[in-house]
Amino acid sequence: MDADVRVVVVDDQERFLAVARAVVERTAGFRLIGDAADGSAAVERVRELTPDLVLMDINMPVLDGVEAARRIAVEWPQVVVVLLSTYAREDLPAGALDGGARGYLHKEELGPASLRSLWTAHGPR
Repeated sequence: MDADVRVVVVDDQERFLAVARAVVERTAGFRLIGDAADGSAAVERVRELTPDLVLMDINMPVLDGVEAARRIAVEWPQVVVVLLSTYAREDLPAGALDGGARGYLHKEELGPASLRSLWTAHGPR
């Protein structure tokens, strides 16, 4: 990686938001540039900061992560959005990975190795 991957994390639960921030901050090659507590605020943060990667919770107030990911993909197609949740992949809401998010990761699996793997799999070629 030539430059750090610029990351915004989005979750309405402060406890998980703190965990996600810490993972990004401790992963070489990644830099936390912002966060948000709901999907609407996430869209605004992307507008302000144009990150490379958004780690987005699915279930949030105001605007859920699936719809926020769709809006981000339309306006900023270069931004990679990965959904995070406690759902098993087969239990994701219908259409969760259609038209916005490029990937999904169970919250318990978030760590430096999975963050690097996500970027390798879904980041720009």
